[in-house]
Amino acid sequence: MSTIYVVGIGPGAYEKMTIEAAEALRSCDVIVGYTVYIDLVKDHFPGKEFMTTPMRKEVDRCVLAFEEAKKGKIVAMICSGDAGVYGMSGLMYEVGVNYPEVELKIIPGVTAAMGGGAVLGAPLIHDFCLISLSDLLTPWEKIEKRLLLASEADLSIVLYNPSSKKRHDYLQKACDLMLQHKSPETVCGLVENIGREGEAYKVMTLKELRDTEVDMFTTVFIGNSQTREISGKMVTPRGYKNV
Repeated sequence: MSTIYVVGIGPGAYEKMTIEAAEALRSCDVIVGYTVYIDLVKDHFPGKEFMTTPMRKEVDRCVLAFEEAKKGKIVAMICSGDAGVYGMSGLMYEVGVNYPEVELKIIPGVTAAMGGGAVLGAPLIHDFCLISLSDLLTPWEKIEKRLLLASEADLSIVLYNPSSKKRHDYLQKACDLMLQHKSPETVCGLVENIGREGEAYKVMTLKELRDTEVDMFTTVFIGNSQTREISGKMVTPRGYKNV
């Protein structure tokens, strides 16, 4: 039986890739992925065959991986962050129904919430949720409900895909929704280019976040009612009574 490794490569820097992920990429013959992600790993895995598809060609990318595996090649499908968090592992299983002779092995990676959380300090020590503001695959009405309910539940919230050229005001809209249940002084943070050149972070209030411009390379963190700023970092206590 042929094998495809579905590999989360982490935020981007080679040093933030897990040992298991790096070993899977070294062991394979072909590495398949979105062009931007291939560019992140190409220099570290010379001699491999690289195959790419552009954004929004995810199904084609999956079929390409399975077809290569059918030829007897060991294939790796790469995703940024973790393959199971807004990544390709789910779609690979769906497409894989048509390729019963190919086995999938999922290799976890460091998703933006973890990588960015480390840069900001300790924003996710207690319960939290991840919400993508991209409405390409999810209706905005559903995203809106999730934002409202997560805020009402006093969860810390991590926002993926917070903005784009077509969605330039989505973070502002999200903040307005969260402000229905969260204080304007809620401690928030953002991290740009996690694990890549140009990495930068900022801690601010929810009120300030509302008027902050971000892009698709930014991950946004909204604290819960206990989150506070300590030494310029964003810290959510777990609730230890004797600290």
